[in-house]
Amino acid sequence: MLGEFEYLLLAAATKLGDDAYGAAIRQEMEVATGRRCSIGALYTTLDRLEAKGFIQTRMGDPTPQRGGRPKRMVLITGEGVREATEFFDAVTRASRGVSWAKGDEVTP
Repeated sequence: MLGEFEYLLLAAATKLGDDAYGAAIRQEMEVATGRRCSIGALYTTLDRLEAKGFIQTRMGDPTPQRGGRPKRMVLITGEGVREATEFFDAVTRASRGVSWAKGDEVTP
C-alpha cells in the first residue's frame, strides 16, 4: 500500500497533468496540506515511485526560467492510478463513521 506522502505526490501530479514536474508538484502538495515539503523528500519519493512502476519520468526541454536546465516531467502509470485509488478507497472505508469534530478527542 502507498504511504501518505506517496499518495499526496501522485494526487498532485495527477492534478497538474502535463505540467507535472518537481517544483510544481511540491507547490501543489504544500498548498493542499499547508505543510512544507523538502525538495529532497520529493525527489527521493519520485525515485521510489518510479522504481515501483507507479510513475514514469522524462527530462523536458531546457527553459530560460530555469537557467537552461530541463524539468523532470512526471507521468502517472496505470499501476500508479490503481495504487492511488486503492489507498483512497482504504482511507475512505476506514473513515466511515468517524467524526473529527472538536470535542471528540480520545483520551487514554
